[in-house]
Amino acid sequence: MPQGETRDKSPFMHRYALKVEYDGEPFHGWQRQNEFPSVAGAIEDALHKIEKGPHKIAAAGRTDRGVHALGQVAHCDMPRDWEPFRLSEALNYHLKPLPVAIVDCARVSADFHARFAALERKYIFRILPRRAPITHLRGFVWQVKQPLDIDAMRDAASRLIGLHDFTTFRSTICQSLSPVKTLDRLDVTEVETEYGKEVRFDVRARSFLHNQVRSFVGTLERVGAGSMTPDDVEKALAAKDRAACGPVCPPHGLYLAQVSYAQDVFA
Repeated sequence: MPQGETRDKSPFMHRYALKVEYDGEPFHGWQRQNEFPSVAGAIEDALHKIEKGPHKIAAAGRTDRGVHALGQVAHCDMPRDWEPFRLSEALNYHLKPLPVAIVDCARVSADFHARFAALERKYIFRILPRRAPITHLRGFVWQVKQPLDIDAMRDAASRLIGLHDFTTFRSTICQSLSPVKTLDRLDVTEVETEYGKEVRFDVRARSFLHNQVRSFVGTLERVGAGSMTPDDVEKALAAKDRAACGPVCPPHGLYLAQVSYAQDVFA
């Protein structure tokens, strides 16, 4: 019997919330795929090694290929009653050597759903403007070679806050029923690091359209570089036309940082 497991064989399932951290580079996104490695697939395979499955987990956000996470939240159902710490330890053991870690685990009620119960999702995007090649942060920031006008980017970002039709910033393959979303925050800050001044975006909303954050950042980077103005961004939003969007930035600077619920699941 695996360490941490009880002998309880009750017919009902026990639900657990998992806080997950991962490097998205080796995965083809969160969602399990038959032919390619995925984060969900890795965790479901680890669950199967602990208790025979099949296992199916649900997450707060289905991150794309190459996108990282610091605070993804998922839930799983287990036939046996586990002490949460022991479950996380067992999962981390079977996830090695993949760059996926269960950083917290908690028992939750049977009606908890990682996706549908989420009240807010926070994404972070990191840009490093410097000409010298990146070594230590390669794959974890988007490098641009020109300096960026932070004040212009902040001005443009402010035009996107609130309830809008975000068709311009929506992928053509987005499956959301409506392009209308409320954007709560889009903060642009400059952070001094040992590798140079890093530009960070703090983006928060209850839910997002496919590629919405990367479309925002790609457009705002053009503002910072001087090829677009804040007024251009406002006009692009009003156009409700994907062609008016700036380039979609690469995924490797994007992190799902935090998911918030009515109560702190991991308190």
